[in-house]
Amino acid sequence: MQSPAANDPIVLAAGVRLPQARAGGAYAREDAGHLGTVVARECLARAGLDPALLSEVVVGCVGPPHDQANVARVIALRAGVPRSVPAHTVARNCASGMEAVSTAATALRAGRGDLYLVAGVEVMSAYPLLYNQQAVGFFSRMMRARNPVQKLATFASFRPTMLAPRITLTEGLTDPTVGLIMGSTAEILARDFAITRAEADRFALESHQRAKAARDSGRLAKEIHPHVPAGAKPGQGALLHDDGIRDDQSLEALAKLKPYFEKPDGIVTVGNACGITDGACAMLVTTRSRANALGLQPMCTLRAWAWSGCDPARMGLGPVYSSAKALREAGCTLADLDVIEINEAFAVQVLACMKAFASDAFAAKELGLGKALGQIDPARLNKNGGAIALGHPVGATGARLLLTAATELALTNKNLALATLCIGGGQGGAFVLEKS
Repeated sequence: MQSPAANDPIVLAAGVRLPQARAGGAYAREDAGHLGTVVARECLARAGLDPALLSEVVVGCVGPPHDQANVARVIALRAGVPRSVPAHTVARNCASGMEAVSTAATALRAGRGDLYLVAGVEVMSAYPLLYNQQAVGFFSRMMRARNPVQKLATFASFRPTMLAPRITLTEGLTDPTVGLIMGSTAEILARDFAITRAEADRFALESHQRAKAARDSGRLAKEIHPHVPAGAKPGQGALLHDDGIRDDQSLEALAKLKPYFEKPDGIVTVGNACGITDGACAMLVTTRSRANALGLQPMCTLRAWAWSGCDPARMGLGPVYSSAKALREAGCTLADLDVIEINEAFAVQVLACMKAFASDAFAAKELGLGKALGQIDPARLNKNGGAIALGHPVGATGARLLLTAATELALTNKNLALATLCIGGGQGGAFVLEKS
């Protein structure tokens, strides 16, 4: 199969997501295989596409279930994709859903296929608790005990501390190379860029207000497929909207929250940080000519994409590094962008990125540029709210950002969009999208 010609751009041909739900809530009895299957099946149905035409299925997921090895394959088969179509799972921490799109787009450029179903999924509710090492040792000794005396002696070694679990969510959100949980990296940025608690809380409030307005106007419904969760009680209705949006959020309520990561005078609270969330998003990635042949109306063109590394202790600045590369590849500037989506891992993190984008000193020292990338117009940034209100299901968020940006371009008839996010471990990912 030949590589696509330069005049046959790669496009997002269709996409849909499920409502995002706070962990432990509506999707508490879901798993990644089921949630991903629902959105994959819906994406194929909306496109009216025969799944046998797919070249491959690529799914991003950070914490797949232990009993669903290669969860992409599980999702593909359950969604009705023929067994002859391969599938694989990718992971790039918070950008796993975006990585699925990047993987498909790179394969298209290389001529390895012509039509990909991509998805991002995460059920953070299902992240397990693990036995600690003391308990593992205890159970291992019990299994090796061969007679009642040995078993009794082993049982006598039991201590209550063995019941203390290892919390995989906390460990997974902690970078082992620098020993910092993600919230502490945000506190570093708050100090580096002199961001106040009041600024962070105002940003968080605006995220909820914008998300509420987008929900109430029907804007968010343009990208959402309602879902009746697994384990729903008889008569229980479908979840229609992202349930992390707080209609009554206020600055007064936000100000009452105590710092979560650095006490007593830190900036980051549960109110100005993203929620722990479950969600799934699926899209079709192909070339424009293939989309036309299939009767699909592309949502947008993937004009450029880029990945970049940065200091893990300041991982929240990843969008600045990766956006600089993506904008250069796309041949445009920050001022050319009509729509900007930056994942709201933390309010201070987005605010720090905005300052870094506008800083000549940062551009010179960190990006090797002669001047700043430019000012971000707040009116163009996260117009429909962000992860502080909508939630951050880590494996799904990158795909959700792309879907939201593509949908916004299509609905507003704008020309260019940037979708970008920071990545735990010190990376950034960015896509420049162009109206088809």
